[in-house]
Amino acid sequence: MAGPDDRQDGSPSHIHIEKTKQPAWFKALAWLALALGLLALLLALTRCNRQETATVAPVAPAPAGPVVAATPNAASSTALVGTSGLGSYLGGTDATPRTFTFEKLNFDTAKSAVRPADAAEINQIAATLKQYPSAKIRIAGYADARGTDAANMALGKARADSIKSALVTQGIDGGRIETASGGEHDAVDSNATPGGRFENRRTELVVTAR
Repeated sequence: MAGPDDRQDGSPSHIHIEKTKQPAWFKALAWLALALGLLALLLALTRCNRQETATVAPVAPAPAGPVVAATPNAASSTALVGTSGLGSYLGGTDATPRTFTFEKLNFDTAKSAVRPADAAEINQIAATLKQYPSAKIRIAGYADARGTDAANMALGKARADSIKSALVTQGIDGGRIETASGGEHDAVDSNATPGGRFENRRTELVVTAR
């Protein structure tokens, strides 16, 4: 019986398996495929991040605050400046809207209360509106240039609301009166002097419908 060390003449004493060498271009191709795979992964992650950012990005809210006083197509006439011309206008046929500047109804600094000296002006406007019950108006309040724009916008609105409240107290339906604010804009006098600032702390009346 042949032993484990027995072999026939000419048979190899051991078997040698030679590994086949891969060409250099094959290795380069493998590295290129790996690099392309990593690049595709990075692009996919970047796209996901962009989509997530777009999804969670907050939408800027619409700016809040008082309505600006500008009334489109609201003409004003020197012949009708002052509320004393309000009755003549409402009894006529001129087009609306039309702007009137109060002859009084200015305000003390940082105040929105109607001054006792201006009560007669309120009474005159109320009496005129009672004569023309279908007329609708818009009251715009203004401020001088001191203070921030936001504070002046709020102050102008408060002044317009004070005029409306005074007219409602006189028996005018509040549904006929809209209020707005012009803040420190559209100054009628200089803000460099006390007298000019007083003139800018004013209100205007716009007839929006007869």
